[in-house]
Amino acid sequence: MEHFPKFRDNEKERAMEIPKAVIEVAKGLKEAGFEAYLVGGCVRDFLLNKEPNDWDLTTNARPEQIQEVFPDSVYENSFGTVGVKTRSGESDTALVEATTYRLEGKYTDKRHPDEITFAKTIEEDLARRDFTINALAMDLNHKIVDPFGGQEDLKNKMIRAVGDPEARFQEDALRLMRAVRFMAKLNFQIDPETESAIKKHAGLLEFIAKERVRDELSKMLMATDAASGIRKMQESGLLKFVMPELEEGVGCGQNKHHIYDVFEHIVRALDYSARKNHPFEVRLAALLHDVGKPRSKEGDGPDSHFYAHQTIGEKMALKMLDRLHFSRDVIERVALLVKEHMFVYDPESVTPAGVRRLVRRVGPENMDNLLLLREADRIGSGVPKAQPYRLRHLKFLIEKVSKDPISVKMLKVGGQDILQEAGMEPGPKVGSILSILLEEVLDDPSLNDRGLLLIRIKDLAQMESKKLEEMAKFAKKSANEAQNRIDEEIKKKYFV
Repeated sequence: MEHFPKFRDNEKERAMEIPKAVIEVAKGLKEAGFEAYLVGGCVRDFLLNKEPNDWDLTTNARPEQIQEVFPDSVYENSFGTVGVKTRSGESDTALVEATTYRLEGKYTDKRHPDEITFAKTIEEDLARRDFTINALAMDLNHKIVDPFGGQEDLKNKMIRAVGDPEARFQEDALRLMRAVRFMAKLNFQIDPETESAIKKHAGLLEFIAKERVRDELSKMLMATDAASGIRKMQESGLLKFVMPELEEGVGCGQNKHHIYDVFEHIVRALDYSARKNHPFEVRLAALLHDVGKPRSKEGDGPDSHFYAHQTIGEKMALKMLDRLHFSRDVIERVALLVKEHMFVYDPESVTPAGVRRLVRRVGPENMDNLLLLREADRIGSGVPKAQPYRLRHLKFLIEKVSKDPISVKMLKVGGQDILQEAGMEPGPKVGSILSILLEEVLDDPSLNDRGLLLIRIKDLAQMESKKLEEMAKFAKKSANEAQNRIDEEIKKKYFV
């Protein structure tokens, strides 16, 4: 047992307090004659001078004994964890989890122990944990229990498995990704023996529920050094069991407008996005935005091109994210960003009407994320500026047209006006008239005047339903074709 903390720089040390609720439970256990330690990640973060997300207590008291000490508690699991309700003054009620020292048996499913038995000592409890930096315990006097050299590994910035790394990963295959995630989160290195075991047992990830893999990947993407995590997953053989489609970009050369292969480009795009602290959906889209390039590539060398890679990428992203059981909202937002990331922003080609159609297509709520993705895409390509004049000009136009109508709801008339003005019955004809009005207003916002629209409604109402339906379809098609024509011409100019 060692005094805390032997390697911290006292000049840089800042005050960090253990929450009063945690102290209250630990003291209660001690006064009742039991041991009580802070354990795991909270000790690691405390020693690194980082604010822990959770404060976990472990004790030699059995669950029923914890409940005797704290009658106002909850025990509804088979892991020896009791939720103790406290009133510490920090809030009305705080729930502190206290877990009995435990041993774990075999892991037949490579994720959960077949049986859990209680241990007698803190050292036995620490022996079951994944990495040395997490196999640390600390009492209320800041004395450290460190049987596996976790403090030394913290000092050397090293991720090392507790004991035999092959045994640790065979017990719980999710630890394969956790090692890489901690590396990216803490900006550490992985011990060579531990990394060798990761490469040897990478295939065990197939035994892990997709939801758990998704959660580890999500946490990794939210690390500042997320790009190093993705690189390490590729180097160690883990990536092909999580997102094998990304492997297709390794060694896939691009054209004269790119200096990196597809995989290196997307990793660099992710790196920019993570270091700029972009939202989660932007980081995920940065990782996936060019996933369709290898499958769309035509030609080779400086004049190769990747026509329609964004639409191919959209379909691939939908499948990849669904396979990992991301939420429907995340899947749709990320796929939309992948599909739309090639929007045109050349000042010579972009018109206010085109910008309004872009905003309508993407949705005002997604425009900021789309622009952030484009910045990441640019930096990932090796260009020096995230926001050149062209992109700043587009932002100006977006702000300029932000109050212009881009949806039927923003028209100065509605379906009820059409019914009243034209004396019509509810039906498809009303929808056709609204579609025509919107397309005309997108081209010229000055037409979004109630008086002008009521006059236009009377003219349109005189037409046959079939004719109106054809006009509505033509208006939408011509508007889309006009924008697509501009987009494709510029994309061909830049071989994308």
